[in-house]
Amino acid sequence: MGIYSIKTKDTVEVITGKDKGKRGKIIRLILPIDKVVVEKLNVAKRHIKPSNKHPHGGIIEKELPLPISNVMLVCPKCSKQTRIGKKFLEDGVKVRLCKKCGEVIDK
Repeated sequence: MGIYSIKTKDTVEVITGKDKGKRGKIIRLILPIDKVVVEKLNVAKRHIKPSNKHPHGGIIEKELPLPISNVMLVCPKCSKQTRIGKKFLEDGVKVRLCKKCGEVIDK
């Protein structure tokens, strides 16, 4: 388990695997097992039986978790994948920085 600088709703780019180069927003972080679920990436088809929720059953597409080490944050300012730096502002607030352009990522 590690401490990561990625948050929900951040845009990330996959850096390895079958979806390499694709971008998406983080839907969910699963920190105990170091995985993230990214919107419309790492999709698998699941067959479901008929139930009250799905009266006819069928095949649904579901996003599966990716290892957190396989994604990299995309800077909203320069639109490049980047590492993250941290800094304290004058008012004592800790913010995340883009290592490429130096802009503050947090709002």
